[in-house]
Amino acid sequence: MSLSKQQFLSVADHTLLAPGTTREELVEFLGAARDLGVRRVCISPSLLPLDAADRGSLEAVTVVGFPSGAHRSEVKAAEAAQAVADGADEIDMVLNRGLVREAAATGEWAAVEGEIHAVRAACPELVLKVIIESAALTDAEIVGACRAAEAAGADFVKTSTGFDPAGGASLHAVRLMTETVGGRLGVKASGGIRTAAAVRELWAAGATRFGVSGTAAILEAWDGEADPDRTAPPAGY
Repeated sequence: MSLSKQQFLSVADHTLLAPGTTREELVEFLGAARDLGVRRVCISPSLLPLDAADRGSLEAVTVVGFPSGAHRSEVKAAEAAQAVADGADEIDMVLNRGLVREAAATGEWAAVEGEIHAVRAACPELVLKVIIESAALTDAEIVGACRAAEAAGADFVKTSTGFDPAGGASLHAVRLMTETVGGRLGVKASGGIRTAAAVRELWAAGATRFGVSGTAAILEAWDGEADPDRTAPPAGY
């Protein structure tokens, strides 16, 4: 099924995660988000809580253990609890990649599941997405991380932070993640998604949510970009 512009607005997490963002820049960003018609914004936890007038009807997504994921699970859980208190609607947590690599090598995934579960317990009513940094993992590590996220009660698996030099979302990773979670969890594609064609390709590969900062440019080009070649890599990767 093709993705319409209106559907994209409902599944796009319009993102501002640049370090050093000022309150004035945040207010401008929120105003632009409302004008674009997106449903959600994804922002740094230090920018919460949002002023009600600036927020309007926007849902707030924030990040935990960002961007490295190399935080103790107790710290990630504390971040999540604070985000709940600050009015977040969804949490995107970064998985500890070292734990994933060790688990894939040993077959013991309890530590990976444990840190996801700790965050899940801290935000039981919120949507929880687990960022696995797929470009830096092997296929076996991707599959294992997705299974651990499901076992620990996450709602989504997410490809990337967008800050890792290994890269962002890819068709291969989204397809593999989609196959692994089998519709039981959502799949958020994030990192390097700059065109409407890339969005459509990733949607066709199984993505159900998108993390994008260049939302305005994607929407502006939406009707002018032809349907992509499904075998080609997404533009901008």
